[in-house]
Amino acid sequence: MPLNRRKFLKKSAVTGAGVALAGAVGAPAAQAVEARKGHRPVKRYALTVMGTTDLHGHVFNWDYFKDAEYADAAGNAQGLARISTLVNAIRKEKGRANTLLLDAGDTIQGTPLTYYYAKVDPITAKGGPVHPMAQAMNAIGYDAVALGNHEFNYGIETLRKFESQCDFPLLGANALDAKTLKPAFPPYFMKTFHVHGAPPVKVAVLGLTNPGIAIWDKAFVQGKLTFPGLEEQAAKWVPKLRSMGADVVVVSAHSGASGTSSYGDQVPYVENSAALVAQQVPGIDAILVGHAHLEIPELKVTNTASGKTVVLSEPLAFAERMSVFDVELVLERGCWRVESVAASVRNTNAVADDPRITRLLKDEHDVVVAYVNQVVGTATETLTTVEARFKDAPIIDLITRVQEDVVRAALVGTPYASLPVIAQASPFSRTSEIPAGDVTIRDLSSLYVYDNTLVAKVLTGAQVRAYLEYSANYFVRTAAGAVIDTEKLTNANGRPDYNYDYVSGLRYDIDIAQAEGSRIKNLTYEGAALDDARQFVLAVNNYRANGGGAFPHVASATEVWSESTEIRTRIAEWVTAKGSLDPAEFASVDWKLTREGTPVF
Repeated sequence: MPLNRRKFLKKSAVTGAGVALAGAVGAPAAQAVEARKGHRPVKRYALTVMGTTDLHGHVFNWDYFKDAEYADAAGNAQGLARISTLVNAIRKEKGRANTLLLDAGDTIQGTPLTYYYAKVDPITAKGGPVHPMAQAMNAIGYDAVALGNHEFNYGIETLRKFESQCDFPLLGANALDAKTLKPAFPPYFMKTFHVHGAPPVKVAVLGLTNPGIAIWDKAFVQGKLTFPGLEEQAAKWVPKLRSMGADVVVVSAHSGASGTSSYGDQVPYVENSAALVAQQVPGIDAILVGHAHLEIPELKVTNTASGKTVVLSEPLAFAERMSVFDVELVLERGCWRVESVAASVRNTNAVADDPRITRLLKDEHDVVVAYVNQVVGTATETLTTVEARFKDAPIIDLITRVQEDVVRAALVGTPYASLPVIAQASPFSRTSEIPAGDVTIRDLSSLYVYDNTLVAKVLTGAQVRAYLEYSANYFVRTAAGAVIDTEKLTNANGRPDYNYDYVSGLRYDIDIAQAEGSRIKNLTYEGAALDDARQFVLAVNNYRANGGGAFPHVASATEVWSESTEIRTRIAEWVTAKGSLDPAEFASVDWKLTREGTPVF
């Protein structure tokens, strides 16, 4: 049965421990391996822990935005149907009773499939459907899943409904009730593995989520949930798990390994702290890492307190990889001791879909394919994001125009109606294209791949200037006269494309020959130099409004309006209402790259 919140709270009230316990693994019993060490037999046990992360709604190897099988230059494949095949093979090889299957979060957001069952045919409706990710993960037999930050994108009601549909617990030791500071979700999961001729092996899985939820989904969690740091909560729970008899402690952490944060000092906890947890908290054997969308087959971190090695692994997102931890235990003086841990990754491109998962979710998949292929208008010419990172592209101007129109309409009759509206947007994808001719929902969805919503904030001209300067740090400093390589021109200091913003309604140059902080030149509004004291309403996505990307001033700026309708939906509505998508209506060259006054392109 699913371990839902009601059952968890009831159990915690009875035990006083606030924890979730799983039943022991029964037959077939694992067989301890005996080896000779002098004249004494040594009993050993091998445990295999499999892990995925950042699935983001990928059940099949299908690209809903292109209406075709997923394909990339690296030959990757995606989807839980492939993961299921890998899991089946490892369970057959190792014995199902000797394996554990985990995930490190970001499950219910990321594809039109997950959007459809959150918004179009929501799982929260009376008699509503079972979420396709719950169906797939139940069928595959996941043991436990850590909460990711994107689990909160559709609100707590949707998350709780998803939780009730899962046959496994959603773990979050650092997701606390804001009033009681008690865990709002099960902190951990324990499983007992029976070993023939030896004591059982107890494995504890501690789930940790990302502190950034407090700003990224502030609208849903503020005053309800709080998210302290991973290190402090791991330090609290790992000793408890050991005292409860855990022979092996595995952490499933929706937190990268880099030790960095995208949100600056807005939250006093590190965003990507998995390696810090390994380093600072003794008693952990392995950590399944998530959130960063990186492939780390095996990373060994030495714990500073114990001197022991902790093994970390992060599989690629979207079910492209699965991590496998091979844990070897030896029985000493009646107690199991972890002798070694080795990690590696498996590639889903090496296997075929599990037909059982394909059959299970074919109907849901077909419904969503039909939904995203609805025609909502026509385009007079092809629009693409291919050059949008370094040239002002009409396709991004479409986003800012829609956001401007929505916010202007929303502010009518308010004290802010007289303020000029400007808008931000980022080049999320390098491959999005709206073709000339019929325009479908999937065409527009590929342009705006995130489920962001719209917020209106008031900024001064001086604050907008600082915002633009920060955004311009995305470009690599390039001297005048140096050869331009567009592949090396952007993403300075590892900044992702989604943290570079256009700002509409203004005109400005970005001088990439200059040092950071002094790149914005010729900044004007309505043909005149920007007045630092003038107020503007910035139409901004909720991720940025809440501090995502650590852009200056925006998180603390006065908020005058917000809504829960996705920007993607607003774009589709705008195109549907117009009927025709003509760049002449919305495109303008507001910015360009220069070097000492000379245009780069």
